[in-house]
This record gives sequence, C-alpha cells and structure tokens, in this order.
Amino acid sequence: MDEVDDAAGSVRAVSLHRRPPRAAPSPVRSAQDSASRADFAVFYEQQMPRLVGFVMRHGANVHEAAEAAQAAFSMAFEQWSAIEEPAGWLRTVAWRQWLRGRQRREYPVEYLPELPGGHCPVAAFELSEQQEYVYEALRWLPMKQRQAMAWHLDQFSAEETAKHLNMNPDAVRQNLARARNSLRRALKAQGEGLQ
Repeated sequence: MDEVDDAAGSVRAVSLHRRPPRAAPSPVRSAQDSASRADFAVFYEQQMPRLVGFVMRHGANVHEAAEAAQAAFSMAFEQWSAIEEPAGWLRTVAWRQWLRGRQRREYPVEYLPELPGGHCPVAAFELSEQQEYVYEALRWLPMKQRQAMAWHLDQFSAEETAKHLNMNPDAVRQNLARARNSLRRALKAQGEGLQ
C-alpha cells in the first residue's frame, strides 16, 4: 500500500511562475552561483527518482513520468534560487507537464532508445511486481483521489498538499480516505485471486 497514487482533478493552463527576463551571461561565475549549482545537483540526484514515481502514481508510464520530471527540473534550474519549496513546486510542475504531454501526444511511445553518455537517476527507479499492481490500481481511481495519495506517499501533510493543489485540507483528507478504501479492496481482491 506504500506505492499508491492520487492525481489532481482539474488543471489550468496557467503556469506556476513567470520567468524573469534573462540577464546577460556573466563572464565570471560567483562562488554562490557554483554553490547553488552544487545544491541543485544534489537535490536532482536525490529527488529525480521520487519525482518520477510521483508522476507515475498519477497514471503515467515510466517514460512519460521521466519526461515530465526532467521538464520540471529544467524549469527549476532556470530559477533555482527563487523557488521557496522546491519539492512541492517540482511535483506541481511535473504533474502539469505530464498532463500537457498527454494532451499533445497522439501516439504514446512505450520505448525510448538508449542514448550514450552520463548517468540518469531514473535508472535506479524499479518497481516490484506488487508495486506495479498498486500503480495499475491507482490508475483506476478518480483523479482527485490519485492526487491526494501521490502527495501523501511523498510525505506531504494534508495541509501542504492542499496548499499546492489549491484545495481545502478536509477535501484532501476525504479523497485520501476514499483512495485508501478503494486500494484496500483492490489489493484484497488481488490476494484472493492468487489463492
């Protein structure tokens, strides 16, 4: 039950932020700039697999989730020092990126070719058979229940989730309770089917 998702109800095309005008590149980078890059790199390594899992809990396959997560991190890199709550901000942006991608994609791609070079933290993201079943069960939940469950599994409180989703905390708790009940029934049915 630890790998259960919940997705958001309605999405607006309004972006979370306005990009400030880009300043001319500085020929000399400051120590603060390099420290900020190092902080970003550490955060990326730690959070990328979790962010992919978060988007998958909303119904994305691993490739769609990785694409949405990477897009969110790319946007975050441009304004890293201005983001106050990066974990929540990234989840909101990645989820919206995934929804936009679903709307644009006419033919979903199940296979992406291997590209040479570098290490990607997504490679560490693997699901057990039980987790795959839970992720599949999450896809059957209504969007708001999937969303509440996804945020909960990433250790966000109902109040934090409500803030990021522009919802009432009681509505988040109610959707989370409904998602748990639905998933409990689905997992029980799976257990009975295996006997």
